[in-house]
Amino acid sequence: MNIRPLNQAEQPPMELLLLADPSRELVEEYMRRGECFVAETDEGIVGVYVLLKTRPGTVELVNVAVDERFQGRGIGKRLVNHAVERARSLGFRTIEIGTGNSGVVQLALYQKCGFRITGVDRDFFLRHYSEPIYENGIQVIDMVRLSQDL
Repeated sequence: MNIRPLNQAEQPPMELLLLADPSRELVEEYMRRGECFVAETDEGIVGVYVLLKTRPGTVELVNVAVDERFQGRGIGKRLVNHAVERARSLGFRTIEIGTGNSGVVQLALYQKCGFRITGVDRDFFLRHYSEPIYENGIQVIDMVRLSQDL
């Protein structure tokens, strides 16, 4: 597997990006402002993430997604670790990430990759999404924020 920047001439893997965030509007905004990376195998693009500069010295990892057919193979962990190394190589001091309160798999992954919970943005998904989102049989209401010093 190879992780590389998305080329400017390439169409973003929108189906994958929408797995991580169902709002096309927000995904398109992230794509305009951030740097997109894709994980590629012989079968094509199987994973994606976007890095967004948010404040001086800080970058946010957004839209981490792995094609459902390839989940459970360590691709998500490789994407997150690649993003951390990329942020470090660019001179950022902190990398942040957020996930829904019901994202138990994601919360475990991010903590295994060295992130620590720094807060909860209460009602984030109620404020930013017109339709309710459910994951693992739980309504996604709050954004759990995590970060890692680089």
